[in-house]
Amino acid sequence: MKIVVLGNQARDFVNFWTVLLRRFLEGGHEVVCCVPGDDAQANAVLARPGVRLVHYRLDRKGLNPLRDTQTLLDLTRLLKAEAPDLLFTSTIKPVIYGCLAARLARIPRVYAAITGLGYAFEADTFFKKCVNLLGVGLYRLALRKAEGIFFQNQDDMDVFRQHGILAPDMRVLLTRGVGVDTTRFAPAHLPPLPPVFLLVGRLLEAKGLAEYAAAARMLKASCPQARFQVLGPPEQGLGRVSLDIVRGWEAQGDIEYLGRTDDVRPYLAAAHVLVLPSWREGTPTSIMEGMSMGRPAVVTDTAGCREVVREGVNGYLVPVRDSRALAAAMENFIREPESIARMGAAGREIAVMECDAEHVAAQMLRVMKIYGVTP
Repeated sequence: MKIVVLGNQARDFVNFWTVLLRRFLEGGHEVVCCVPGDDAQANAVLARPGVRLVHYRLDRKGLNPLRDTQTLLDLTRLLKAEAPDLLFTSTIKPVIYGCLAARLARIPRVYAAITGLGYAFEADTFFKKCVNLLGVGLYRLALRKAEGIFFQNQDDMDVFRQHGILAPDMRVLLTRGVGVDTTRFAPAHLPPLPPVFLLVGRLLEAKGLAEYAAAARMLKASCPQARFQVLGPPEQGLGRVSLDIVRGWEAQGDIEYLGRTDDVRPYLAAAHVLVLPSWREGTPTSIMEGMSMGRPAVVTDTAGCREVVREGVNGYLVPVRDSRALAAAMENFIREPESIARMGAAGREIAVMECDAEHVAAQMLRVMKIYGVTP
């Protein structure tokens, strides 16, 4: 069968969906990856034997209705031309406009992966509440005919049900995000102390970057030798943290900004503890990757994060937007460095037993088989 896989950037497929793509190919299916064409390097990696790339126009972060209408028209034309047997789509705009386009193109089977709720569901300002109303309406319309929906945590599923987005008879599955390749992210020896804390994530305010910088500033006073790093690409549009702000934190000595990378493993290996004070996640892949390499984590007690970190076992949970609590949790590792190896080993065990990408892909394929798909 022909499967179109739709996403918002090629890099996401390279980083997160390679196992599922391989499983599609191993099943003998024709795979078409539909992504924007703005990342030549990631496109080259993604264009493996058996995978055909098709590009479309997408403004990932903007709210311009003309651009989004153009995206819908592009996707409708593309799906009519490709006429796939199945559409698999992930991330916010590809899910919404991909599912709408699939209905217009009469694609028989549609599956959507909700990888996080994003800016529209923060709803802490009047503007965000308006965006939320628009997003809920679009999701209701788009997902009405989807055969299967994959969620990465129970909280997000509950939010969709509370907003009436999911029909009562709609079938859903919870997965551990996209999982982690536990072979590729193998355990790494801990580097020498002093401790290095690392936040991996796009430069978005919802990743808790400001709280992390504030917590680092507090800890620098009592433990000046500790290091606090940020690794991740700049972002555009709503909810971004500008590179100037990040550079300002760096100039003050609060954090070290490492830029972006195509391979996080050397940075994870060079760190002692992963930190993610996110306001909300789908399931944090960076934390699962760190767990797989034997690193404990400090995360917020919020959707997605609490799915993978267990208090006192493989890390600590702290309240959202609480830099003092975040600093206190990180200070535990400074005062008790022996806990880093112990909690890191526990995290590796959880990653292997519960978060392995092969298991996640197998779960998703089983759901597709139930709905008449032969994996």
